[in-house]
Amino acid sequence: MIKSIMMVNIFLILSPSVIAQDISSNHQTGEQLEKILTDKFAEGKYSAKGADSCLMCHRKNTTVMAIFDGVHGDINNSKSPMAGLQCEACHGPIGEHNKGGKEPMITFGRDSQLPAPSQNTVCLGCHQNTEKTGWHSSLHNMEEIACADCHQVHAAKDPVLQKQLVNQVCTACHAKEKSDMNKRSSHPLKWNEMTCIDCHNPHGSFNESALKKTSVNDTCYSCHAEKRGPFLWEHAPVTENCSTCHNPHGSVNDALVKQRVPQLCQQCHADDGHASRVVTQPGSDAFGAGMGCLNCHSQIHGSNHPSGSNFAR
Repeated sequence: MIKSIMMVNIFLILSPSVIAQDISSNHQTGEQLEKILTDKFAEGKYSAKGADSCLMCHRKNTTVMAIFDGVHGDINNSKSPMAGLQCEACHGPIGEHNKGGKEPMITFGRDSQLPAPSQNTVCLGCHQNTEKTGWHSSLHNMEEIACADCHQVHAAKDPVLQKQLVNQVCTACHAKEKSDMNKRSSHPLKWNEMTCIDCHNPHGSFNESALKKTSVNDTCYSCHAEKRGPFLWEHAPVTENCSTCHNPHGSVNDALVKQRVPQLCQQCHADDGHASRVVTQPGSDAFGAGMGCLNCHSQIHGSNHPSGSNFAR
């Protein structure tokens, strides 16, 4: 009964554009189609044979049959759809669909005529936990990304849940980050030693950029604890936001910095009158050669030395 009510609610929120698409394929008016869908899911006419009814037509489809290789198709798992209403737990009651296939069913993925929010309602009927509390306010939800755009249910293993494949799933859309990951200085994302979800929660969070931690710095400190402080002498950009100087996804400069030193430092610090600007030979000054400012100011993230106000020791 609960499943039937949920399915009714899903189809009552169909957008006009989706209804129009179904009209063109079924040669029905919007009112007729809405009545068919509403009546069908309110009636809750599930097949007595479960998945066997579906497989009468779909058994030769390898994508469909792959459901039995994964957790969603495990009939021995009490939490699996296959242990209950089987295919109809997600795709809705079969109704008259098996009599010619003209009666609509819930479909998923990029080719589905059903809008992403309606698809996701089905998934969220089971998948609700603390990691998904921020979903409804997430950018992915706002952009109408469907769960099935990233997840593969009809598979032995969902690629987005595999450490070796999750970055490929994310970078299929996030092209700029993929480009940064392959620059000369980067976190080990391209070798899959780190994953996007080590820092980000793709289902949304209440923090900036869907970060798992409350701030950029707290995220960085998860690995770079030595930069946390507190220090006797603190460098303001360090305590405010690591991404002021660093691009966490990758950079053409050393240490993921956004610009090469000393240009990076000169965004805040003028070099007028700096002692090291006395040049005896072109390119030999300590300010611009080698590590630039860091030749002297080596403790740039903070210093505990009594005389470390200039981060030189």
